Amino acid sequence: MGMITNDWLEVLHEEFSKPYYVDLYKFVKKEYHEHIIYPPSEDIFNALHFTPLKEVKVVIIGQDPYHNEHQAHGLSFSVLPGEEAPPSLKNIYSELNSELGLYIPNNGYLKKWADQGVLLLNTVLTVRAHTPQSHKGKGWEYFTDAVIRAVNNEDRPIVFMLWGKDARDKAKMLNNKNHLILEAPHPSPLSAYRGFFGCGHFVKANEFLEANGEKPIDWQIENI
Repeated sequence: MGMITNDWLEVLHEEFSKPYYVDLYKFVKKEYHEHIIYPPSEDIFNALHFTPLKEVKVVIIGQDPYHNEHQAHGLSFSVLPGEEAPPSLKNIYSELNSELGLYIPNNGYLKKWADQGVLLLNTVLTVRAHTPQSHKGKGWEYFTDAVIRAVNNEDRPIVFMLWGKDARDKAKMLNNKNHLILEAPHPSPLSAYRGFFGCGHFVKANEFLEANGEKPIDWQIENI
């Protein structure tokens, strides 16, 4: 697993010596040795590498990484350049089109968001190829909860977008009155029509950031 070297290390370093993480490290190392695992090991912590804690403005919480080849690269909902946007991301793009009039791009590479302070965090950071949720319950949830708590403790305005039950379960951890908590069904085709479409989260996020003196997020992903 790639090392964390930016300001996340200060708030997360204690996690690495906890029993759950020692067991998780052994499990993940064995999995990479014996199976095809996504994302590549050097990309596991890309959400933290690309978006330092001091720069976080928005948190979007996903579940586990995409489990097909050339998709996952450490950012929730994002796929590598050249890959078609998966169904949930297509629905996110549709909502952005509806809310902000943005065109729907020909790719699903969301690093532009991460570079602006959008923490694209999955609750589980690895997965066995073609086996969704195969690394669920192995310890990643403790680690990513520590990440969420660290953001919650930041004394500045941050937006949390909680989509779907797994993400919305994190709301009970978020008790900082500086932050805006937005909840909706998951953008998956199975649930998007139950309230994700029309949720207005992207407009609400930018209005909140601007009202608090922060630069809004440019949500437009450009064509490649």
